[in-house]
Amino acid sequence: MSVVTDRNVPIVDEFRANAGKVGGSFAGKTLLLLHTVGAKTGQERINPVAYVRDGDRLVIIASKGGAPTNPAWYYNILAHPLVTVEVGTEEFQARAAVASEPERTRLYDKMVEMMPRFDEYRHKTKRLIPVIVLTPVR
Repeated sequence: MSVVTDRNVPIVDEFRANAGKVGGSFAGKTLLLLHTVGAKTGQERINPVAYVRDGDRLVIIASKGGAPTNPAWYYNILAHPLVTVEVGTEEFQARAAVASEPERTRLYDKMVEMMPRFDEYRHKTKRLIPVIVLTPVR
């Protein structure tokens, strides 16, 4: 059974009802559903996450809105890097890897171009926000 936090249920439902399109702060932006396996629980977790494309790879940012800690899904991918991704109506497996410099900054800046709010996040926190590359497993 998949676990979706209460605050994400409406986003996940809207995403699936509208072939990956959602309104609100994500209107017009690219959003995916990231399925991870809980690092501690072993349960499947689903989180909506903004992404940008980099060739055939998808790039997500563990920003947590600039909070001082990483989101739980980040630790899940460290423990279990094989994830499932929903993009639009497509669902596939991908291997998650944390980007290192200088690729990390290039990819983060690419996200900022699409969603300028991500620039605020990196200035709001003292931690180096991780950038994760999702490479489809075909």
